[in-house]
Amino acid sequence: ASRNPSCVLCDMAKKNLELHDALIAVIGDEDTVTGMLLAGVGNIDARKASNFVIVDSKTSPGQIEEAFTRFTSRSDIAVLLINQYIATMIRPLLDAYESTTPAILEIPSKEHPYDPSQDAIHRRTKLLLGIRD
Repeated sequence: ASRNPSCVLCDMAKKNLELHDALIAVIGDEDTVTGMLLAGVGNIDARKASNFVIVDSKTSPGQIEEAFTRFTSRSDIAVLLINQYIATMIRPLLDAYESTTPAILEIPSKEHPYDPSQDAIHRRTKLLLGIRD
């Protein structure tokens, strides 16, 4: 008897993290992070660790890399949203990331439109499907 594919995905998700504890993390500009916080995404745990970082003109690539590494090593984060223009600042780190959780999603910002050619997931999908530009 074959299993329903959606059940297999559910089993995988449950294996990797408890669904009721899963968080969305955000690395973004002030407008993006504020919008996500207003949508209820924000969380600060008992250790005072938040699941969001606001990036501005004073934020160094090293600080962004540190936030990325911190969020991707947390078992309670299922998805990491990052503004695409910020992701570009740490592109080698994103390109080297291979884990399935948390899933990394590059999103546009108010000032910077989305560019599919910069998105690592988009590029990998095209490569996998044999699609050329």
